Amino acid sequence: MGAGGAAFEDLPQRLERFARAKLDDPDATVSGLVTMPGHAGFTFGFDTTSRGVTGAWFLRLPPPNVQWAGTADMVRQVTALEALRGSDVPHCTVRWWGGPDDTGWFGSPYFVVDRLRDGSVLGLEGQARWVLALDDATRRRMGRDAAKALVGIHRVDWRTRCGYLGEPVDLADDITSWDRLVGRVAEPEAFALAPRVRERLLARRPDAPTVGLVHGDYQFGNLYYSDDGALRAVLDWELCAIGSTLTDLGWFATWNDATAWNHPFAVPEGMPSPEELVDDYAEAWGAPVGDVAFFRALAAYKFAVITGFNLALHRRGKRVDPLWEVMGTSIGSLLDRAAELLG
Repeated sequence: MGAGGAAFEDLPQRLERFARAKLDDPDATVSGLVTMPGHAGFTFGFDTTSRGVTGAWFLRLPPPNVQWAGTADMVRQVTALEALRGSDVPHCTVRWWGGPDDTGWFGSPYFVVDRLRDGSVLGLEGQARWVLALDDATRRRMGRDAAKALVGIHRVDWRTRCGYLGEPVDLADDITSWDRLVGRVAEPEAFALAPRVRERLLARRPDAPTVGLVHGDYQFGNLYYSDDGALRAVLDWELCAIGSTLTDLGWFATWNDATAWNHPFAVPEGMPSPEELVDDYAEAWGAPVGDVAFFRALAAYKFAVITGFNLALHRRGKRVDPLWEVMGTSIGSLLDRAAELLG
């Protein structure tokens, strides 16, 4: 895959040329350009006006000067979103996109989706407290809707609709692929339990897990709800893959498991428990879902390693983000929780 990308300073001019071509209107205008918050990728919101009609959009671009692979592979994200077209899974509809052979507009691959308004995700660091104004029944429904959407993702016919995503990720490889990062983490003393957890994961992994389209980072922070608690879209598909579907459920449960975390506001207040979310998923799936404890432990192990590695990058000035100092206080509790779940 290539690398590159236009300097974002000339983005307004590039967007105007793009909008005029795509809307087939030489007088179309672009306004309200904003950089959207987030810790991965580059997303911009903008408005268009064409023949008296206003449109609102998100533009997604890879970071400049990186290989267009992994989380910077725009075609990967488009593949997942297009696979959901016509499904019951709430998602942003892709309006325009271009791969590595269509870089003239922005100097890189890109995609544009309808812009979401009048709602929010349940963010980190206390940014989810708006849901406390909703009643208990509404928050409970939000969890059920999230579980139902996750089942919808996992029921996508990946063999015919997701060829670009490649072959399924082997579960053993999903465990051992983190080995290369364990030796490069900050605060290595916090990882004393990691070898034991890794070996227990390998020994306990299911022989024939259900395979499907996997979101890769399914949590309330990537679910966009309207102000009244209706699920509007599943966001942020950078980590999508074909793999064991219960990795998503284990991840979702772990992000709502207060015992796995040691820092404030780690778990959205007032939202369903991990056990409730697992039950909601099983009900929507229509059958028992197997060894969820294994997948919860796998999620806790993986995020402990991710946190330790990113904390090291932050402290070395390679990828500065103070959030990892906060998250780093939960490395030990994540590994403790993983060990507890594995027995």
